[in-house]
Amino acid sequence: MAATRPNIPSQNPNSHAFKPLKPISISQSLLKFPSLESSNKIRRQCINSRCEITSFEFDKPKNWSDPVRIIQPFSPISNSMAAASASSMDSPTKNVKRVCLFYCDDTKALAERVAAESDAIELRSINWRTFDDGFPNLFIPNAQGIRGQHVAFLASFSSPGVIFEQLSVIYALPKLFISSFTLVLPFFPTGTSERMEDEGDVATAFTLARILSNIPISRGGPTSLVTFDIHALQERFYFGDNILPCFDSGIPLLKNRLQQLPDSDNISVAFPDDGAWKRFHTQLQHFPTIVCAKVREGDKRIVRIKEGDPAGRHVVIVDDLVQSGGTLIECQRVLAAHGATKISAYVTHGIFPNRSWERFEYDNGGNPDNGLTYFWITDSCPITVRAVKNKPPFEVLSLAGSIAATLQI
Repeated sequence: MAATRPNIPSQNPNSHAFKPLKPISISQSLLKFPSLESSNKIRRQCINSRCEITSFEFDKPKNWSDPVRIIQPFSPISNSMAAASASSMDSPTKNVKRVCLFYCDDTKALAERVAAESDAIELRSINWRTFDDGFPNLFIPNAQGIRGQHVAFLASFSSPGVIFEQLSVIYALPKLFISSFTLVLPFFPTGTSERMEDEGDVATAFTLARILSNIPISRGGPTSLVTFDIHALQERFYFGDNILPCFDSGIPLLKNRLQQLPDSDNISVAFPDDGAWKRFHTQLQHFPTIVCAKVREGDKRIVRIKEGDPAGRHVVIVDDLVQSGGTLIECQRVLAAHGATKISAYVTHGIFPNRSWERFEYDNGGNPDNGLTYFWITDSCPITVRAVKNKPPFEVLSLAGSIAATLQI
């Protein structure tokens, strides 16, 4: 139905006194003045996602009053939000990302150290139970309490027997309506099985990468994976598009520890093979470098110095992991034979199956051919950490600070 124009005298506008109209709502005014919306210019001012009509511009009769009251751009809510935003900019701690950190039995001690690094990290436990037949009977307490929270899980795939129960939890957590999910797996255990040499070999590094790549997506998107010093550089390409791998390193911990040594100005770094050199030399380029290599002599493969001079130096052998330790011990002996005064070692992952850590002797008397001054490892393999605790030459450099910092990304 066509609306009628208001009864505005046109013959002699000056002969009538116009009464100011009472303020009315925008919807009411448009119903009363439909032609104004189509034929006249309407100036709008957008304030906090609201559009307020502030005036109609057209040929007004004298003594005309606008039918819509001008609204001042004031909102207590928006002002308080702006004040809070400004306050948070002044105080960075208010923008800290709060994280609920779950853990398995093996990583409990490391999780406690991570939580001690930041007040924004809250530890959450899981009931790791089993049925009578040995299969996992798992329970996540207060599952509704983590809705909308940033959640992380600190895993340790120390043996095939524990992988399934941890994967069950890892696959369940993102489905609990959490804001984001981060999997912290300090040691990627199948990293040494990354290639096929004979037809029929199974590259289990690729298998585990595919399993982790299919972790369910949380409300915040794909899972973030944090791992340290993965064995082969090409393994980063094994992961699919549904996971975001973050490849961190324990080398900064080593560099910080070396700076604390009394002979820090006499340190050289040795790599037991070309693979270790490729992996770490850019992070340790400020130290004199020695590169070793395995060469064949008859039926034996022995370690030789390929480049560099260890004479008179405290030489630190650097690699990503150690298992039996045979190559590292051979490297130690050849460095001592070429004049190194002290020899230490660093690996991010001390695996040491079958207690092979017992092969490494402690040297505190200047006999580098008989033992190591220091053997640094991180706490990426909790079982080893418990085994070598307080046993020279071993010294543990904790990843807790690095993990806590990465959880804030």
